[in-house]
Amino acid sequence: MQHPVVSREDWLTARRALLAAEKELTHQRDKITRQRLALPWVKVEKEYVFDTLDGPRSLSDLFEGRSQLLVQHFMFGPGWKQGCPSCSFMADHFDGMNLHLAHHDVTMVAISRATLEEIEPFRRRMGWQFTWVSSNGSPFNHDFRVSFTPQEIESGKIDYNFGQWDETGEEWPGISAFVKDESGEVFHTYSTYGRGVEVMMGTYAMLDLAPKGRNETSGMGWLRHHDRYE
Repeated sequence: MQHPVVSREDWLTARRALLAAEKELTHQRDKITRQRLALPWVKVEKEYVFDTLDGPRSLSDLFEGRSQLLVQHFMFGPGWKQGCPSCSFMADHFDGMNLHLAHHDVTMVAISRATLEEIEPFRRRMGWQFTWVSSNGSPFNHDFRVSFTPQEIESGKIDYNFGQWDETGEEWPGISAFVKDESGEVFHTYSTYGRGVEVMMGTYAMLDLAPKGRNETSGMGWLRHHDRYE
């Protein structure tokens, strides 16, 4: 992309025009945030059980004494050698956020269908400290529309991101939010899928500020596990 080279005064004129658009976007984002917080809740009726390093734990247990829970639906299926590169990219931002979230009444965990025996070596390889549990044997991933059965895949369409997708696959990314009330009841408050998961990809936000932007020619094809860059 060719860029004109102008005087400082002309640059300031263009920058101020962009600033007006950026402020409009910020106000729109604030409006959408208010709408998100106003969404109704759904009571979680099922007794989901997860395999953790501390033994079997319920969804309620994953809150770790806090009232809010964020879940990264990490694409790592049973039998996989390693986790999805894009979900790993998301997870690379996890530990830095987690300390601050924990001190603001929010617990954040990753959940995958891979067994704990498959998850742990990869987590250690990547050097991550966050809690990562297995939903293997549980309907959790299927209920929250991030894992799909062979029958669903063979149909040529999956129910993902609140609609029918022609792309298929057994695992897809997402983020879900839950809250626990004073009586201990757990409610599902929000989920986001598709490009909505970019909220965890702080690196993209910084690339959007860089002169060449994301500079992608094949989507996320440039991305590698952080220990696999040449």
